[in-house]
Amino acid sequence: MAKGYKATDYHLTHTHVEFQNDSVDGSWLKELFDRCESYCVQNLAVFTDKLVLREGSDYDGVWLETQPMGGEMYAKRNMEAALNNQLIFMENQRKSGRLPGMIKYQEPFLLQVSYDWLQGFCFPVPAFKMYYLIGKDRDYLSKLYETLKAYDNYLWTYRDSDGDGCLESWCTWDTGEDNSLRFTKYGVKDGGFGGEDAPEGCGKLPYESMDICSYSCQARAVLADISHILQNGEESIWHRKAQDVRDKIRSYLWIDEKNACYDRDCNNEFMDVLTHNNLRCMYYGSFDQDMADRFIRCHLLNPDEFWTRVPLPSIAANDPCFTNINFNNWGGQPQGLTYQRAIQALEQYGHVSEIRMLGKKWLYLLREQKRLVQQYDPFDGTPCVTRSEGLAPAGEESERYEGITTLGPEGYGPTILAALEYISLLCGVNISFEKITWSAVLDWPSGTYTQFMYGHAYSLSQDGRYMQAAIDGHPVFSCSCGVQVITGLDGNILSLSGIEETEIPVTLRAGSSRCEGHICPNQQVIPDKNGFRQLKQTAFDYPYKGGN
Repeated sequence: MAKGYKATDYHLTHTHVEFQNDSVDGSWLKELFDRCESYCVQNLAVFTDKLVLREGSDYDGVWLETQPMGGEMYAKRNMEAALNNQLIFMENQRKSGRLPGMIKYQEPFLLQVSYDWLQGFCFPVPAFKMYYLIGKDRDYLSKLYETLKAYDNYLWTYRDSDGDGCLESWCTWDTGEDNSLRFTKYGVKDGGFGGEDAPEGCGKLPYESMDICSYSCQARAVLADISHILQNGEESIWHRKAQDVRDKIRSYLWIDEKNACYDRDCNNEFMDVLTHNNLRCMYYGSFDQDMADRFIRCHLLNPDEFWTRVPLPSIAANDPCFTNINFNNWGGQPQGLTYQRAIQALEQYGHVSEIRMLGKKWLYLLREQKRLVQQYDPFDGTPCVTRSEGLAPAGEESERYEGITTLGPEGYGPTILAALEYISLLCGVNISFEKITWSAVLDWPSGTYTQFMYGHAYSLSQDGRYMQAAIDGHPVFSCSCGVQVITGLDGNILSLSGIEETEIPVTLRAGSSRCEGHICPNQQVIPDKNGFRQLKQTAFDYPYKGGN
């Protein structure tokens, strides 16, 4: 009998994580880890017959923008909730191919499924990763294939209203950028265009959108990967279609002299707002390597733009549209969700050193502020206060927010899961696509991180100078800190990459072999008889040098 849309229909293995910190000076890291774990448990809920992981804090539902990704990250601790966070969206897909943007639950048995907004699309890759995590179930994979195929068709049926080959954003709810002046400065309110009819008479809308194009790009890339596994003869078709989207983004939305992408308005004129959405494009894999390297070098690492004291504001800090408002607002302050997405965004382009730089800043921020909320001030790290349902008209913001100082509830899922994920990448074990990333940064609090998965215990112990990896208590390798070591699930070493900000000496011991050499930031190597042999060197342009 075909499996349904409940995680309990599938064979799931037990998972959990143990983290022990051995340093008194590093006790804060263990405390932060435990707090995040506790809030994750609080964010679990049963929606009718499904255990799911909610977004948390003010958000008591599951959003397409966050929870498939959040669920997949939580698979390291609860496979049932992780899988249900994918299946609940697949089960509620409309015949048109449209997926719900948000799902809530109201006692006693009412599931509230909303199709009024696209609400982002952090779904294809997390859902595909679950295929491997649940033991390569082909029934699940076939369901995912049909889901992604139908959704991609929906986008191209309804979201290219002028037929120019570039998909469109119709409102803030398409991207999840609530209250961003990128939309509202033109008199456009949140929402309002949730159906299949393009907005008319709404100023600059619809926008020719790097986000919506990227939704399709990632869906098509994953469809190609699934086609390869299913051997359905459509792999090359989807590869070509994904590349068509990348080519359109580069030729139509990328401004070469500015080293970044910009949306166009309904008159096909560029919207002169430098947004973090470029990093979102990288999350969706819609940039080529050159575009990613240039955006990182010229903008992401620029302290006047995105590399603020707390990096990753939603709009560049020196952009006229930047608004430092401490409510739910994608016009300025860095968001926990951006830190969560940044990992995949940077990793797939080889910028692994920048991931660790961000991770340190994120964890130090949470240690300092001691609150796990949605967003933080980019200049002093102050946590946001509470949600707002929209910005006041231009010039009235001060009146709208005057006297509101109440801190919002803690437990915001993306902030928490980002913290847990960065901990695993700074001093632990991270398993994805049947590969293990073992990593430890230099001069970090000593401790032991153990991931229980697939019936095995994958453990890494480190003291800030040296790390030791083991599977089920059996040594796999030992290595200097300051690198990530990629292995297969069997512990066979596939590569090493530099994750520090400078070139460092590295000694690797595996079995009876010993390898010594130097590894640079973002350099990928493999051990050989003469030391380390380079496989790839990704650009590392830190500290900022003026974008040249």
